[in-house]
Amino acid sequence: MGTSSNAEHKAVCCEPCECSASSSQPKLSRQIAWLQYVTIGWMLVECAASLIAAAQAHSVALLAFGSDSLIELLSASVVLLQFLPRFPLNKSHAERTAAMLLFLLAGVVVVIALLAYRSPMETSCLGIGITAAALVAMPVLAWLKRKQAIKVNDRALAADAVQSATCAYLAAVTLAGLLIFAVWHIAWVDTVAALAAVPVLIVEGRRAWRGEGCGCG
Repeated sequence: MGTSSNAEHKAVCCEPCECSASSSQPKLSRQIAWLQYVTIGWMLVECAASLIAAAQAHSVALLAFGSDSLIELLSASVVLLQFLPRFPLNKSHAERTAAMLLFLLAGVVVVIALLAYRSPMETSCLGIGITAAALVAMPVLAWLKRKQAIKVNDRALAADAVQSATCAYLAAVTLAGLLIFAVWHIAWVDTVAALAAVPVLIVEGRRAWRGEGCGCG
């Protein structure tokens, strides 16, 4: 009797542990996988095109946009890695990694924006094209990611959605700067506008680091 009761007691005690272990590993839905694969593919194209355009036009603003694309690529990869059972990155680590990427992006924007102030550049048709395309694509991706982040309560995905939205904002700023320069040759407008994105990045990075909600509103 004592042996059987002890066995039953161990079985009952182990059940919550198994549930906790399974619940600690988030499940990758088809929608999230599709969003992140599309983001990674687009960011590879966007980053390469932006950096090539930056080199051709001597544009520090395009260099900043390309750097943002690289960080967005890393952020999308972080979101996917948290779902891999063999990869040692749990939800908390994914959230903090996404937060650090947001802080890194804020620093990149500040440094590059200051370097871009009054810097000489040339008109870039490639830069105008890639930023215009990003201005269309990234708000849609940001909205879809935000919707999924609310659904699964994933702050890493929410932080990634913020980066996608910021990418769209920087695309608009960079595109405006390129167009203004092409028409009126005023090179400092995008520098001022780009700095306005920094407080948003810092606030969202702190929220993700502290684990305060999913920042989804």
